[in-house]
Amino acid sequence: MPANFSRAFALGITLNIIYIIVEVIFGLLSGSMALLADAGHNLSDVLGLAVAWAGAELSKRPPSKQFTYGLGGSSILAALLNGLFLLVACGAIAWEAIERFSAPSAIASTTVIIVASLGIVINFGTAMLFIQGQKEDINIRGAFLHMMADAGVSAGVVVGGIVIYFTGLNWIDPLISLFIVGLIFWSTWGLLSEAIRMSLAGVPRDIELEEVLDYLGSLPGVQAVHDLHVWPMSTSETAMTAHLVLPDGHPGRGFLADVQKEVKARFSIHHITIQIELEDEEAELCQIDCSGQN
Repeated sequence: MPANFSRAFALGITLNIIYIIVEVIFGLLSGSMALLADAGHNLSDVLGLAVAWAGAELSKRPPSKQFTYGLGGSSILAALLNGLFLLVACGAIAWEAIERFSAPSAIASTTVIIVASLGIVINFGTAMLFIQGQKEDINIRGAFLHMMADAGVSAGVVVGGIVIYFTGLNWIDPLISLFIVGLIFWSTWGLLSEAIRMSLAGVPRDIELEEVLDYLGSLPGVQAVHDLHVWPMSTSETAMTAHLVLPDGHPGRGFLADVQKEVKARFSIHHITIQIELEDEEAELCQIDCSGQN
């Protein structure tokens, strides 16, 4: 992870902690469940940012005798924990909001509007710190999506405050809280499902296994491809192993290097291991273990 993202995490966490304190104070003074709900959400995001930061830092550790691939997988665990934090926040906010419907309290709408407007600025600014890395790394994307969702949530609270100011309908406040829950859940589900997929060594969503298989099968001299496996080593790096059957033997010097270079360019697969086999070797190996792909 580039150093600028370390600074981005540090700055984002600091700004959000300050804003959480402001939201809690003015949420209690104004009686706004929406502000308190957003504070709870922001607290989960601070925890999420901290976990994402820790995962990103651990993933930079070099390989060791115990962890020969390094600790890149920790960034996947960080993304998974990030999603779980948000789901817990959803449940807590929804529970409190439903209780408030039975006894809506008076809301200091002007205070709510001012504080939530500050939240839009802080959350959007924090999201922009991660915009450059969010396309390549699900861990960074998690941080970006959380902050963008927070900016949208704060905008919803502002709208709710304006409606309450002009109508006096205090039940709008817990309604906005439920809207916040829906937005959090929607933005979290994709992140969580992808993190689970990665933690189970599933093929990354942006890689079509059939396309990789077709490319390898089209190489000169390749009769068959088997035991093709593609899995994430971290939230930003992917590995691949494959057995290529070449009846005429090894195609010569430079073949493997060219294939690895092309696979990386086409499919963004970083760690590539290819085993060359003769036709009769494939049959012998299959007698030992035919559990792989054919």
